[in-house]
Amino acid sequence: MMTKLRFALFGTGFWSRYQLAGWMETGGVECVALYNRTLPKAEALAKEFGIPAVYDDPKMLLNHENLDFIDVCTAVETHADLTRMGADRGLPIVCQKPMATTLAEAESMVAYCQERKVQLFINENWRWQYPIRQFKRILEEGRIGKPFRARIDMISGFPVFKNQPFLAELEQFIITDLGSHTLDVARCLFGEAKRLYCQTHRAHPNIRGEDVATILLSMEADISVLVQMAYAENYLEREAFPQTFIMVEGTQGSLELGPDYWIRETTAAGTLAKRYPPPRYEWANPFYDVVHSSIVPCQADILKGLQGYNAETTGQDNLKTVQLVFGSYESAASGKALNLSELTAS
Repeated sequence: MMTKLRFALFGTGFWSRYQLAGWMETGGVECVALYNRTLPKAEALAKEFGIPAVYDDPKMLLNHENLDFIDVCTAVETHADLTRMGADRGLPIVCQKPMATTLAEAESMVAYCQERKVQLFINENWRWQYPIRQFKRILEEGRIGKPFRARIDMISGFPVFKNQPFLAELEQFIITDLGSHTLDVARCLFGEAKRLYCQTHRAHPNIRGEDVATILLSMEADISVLVQMAYAENYLEREAFPQTFIMVEGTQGSLELGPDYWIRETTAAGTLAKRYPPPRYEWANPFYDVVHSSIVPCQADILKGLQGYNAETTGQDNLKTVQLVFGSYESAASGKALNLSELTAS
């Protein structure tokens, strides 16, 4: 029987409970310590999950605990420092998305870990949603021919600022928060982008960042991909939060992931429709099933990476998603399309 990998979770905020539950569902790991700058929050989560040690000093935790890896689930501005702390001790790092506050910071995190021969993984779960994985499988079977145009939509009237009020304070919001997911899905399905154009909008007058974004990607595989996202909190006839809708046109048909997890494949033979609902876990919020359930296969893949196999969402791979995120902001600010080869960290 393989020994469980021991890890510490850094951060005990909104997402941490589901992060821990996902690891327990995945198996093969054991959380032995929690860090949070506000100790009572760490103590409450530790009591809930039966975790023996809590700290409000990350260095003290790293100096006292015998670990196989660390999981960073803190605010994005702390990711780089905690990643370096773990790498300095030779520990693999699993880091929540978005990886970093800037492209330069993300590049430095990846380089820092590479120099120390330490693994860096990004907990990018969106591409692991069950209906999206099934969509990818069907697309790759090739019955709709060569894809030439696609659309990825995550447009919602959901009041996201009510359960995560800190999001309203971000100077850069929806592209870093949601675009990190949807742009990664675009890469997962269609490969790498060579050019992009982005427009943003602020529908909420009392937030700092953008809550609407429209991004057009020109992919290396000669596919145009429109990525649309919004948390405008407006009234929609069909509210499907937190579902992602995808439409692909190919030379011999079309493929659509629509509401309630239905995938429709249309060719000359007609339309084949099948529903692919996400799995249900007791610990998940039923309202977030499709998102929370995707944590499990994402972490299972990362666990394989920790065990020496190839994983999808490495730091090096996610750096390409980070380039799209900050390239989108650069395009929106300049009002011009951007060649990805011309994007430089700043």
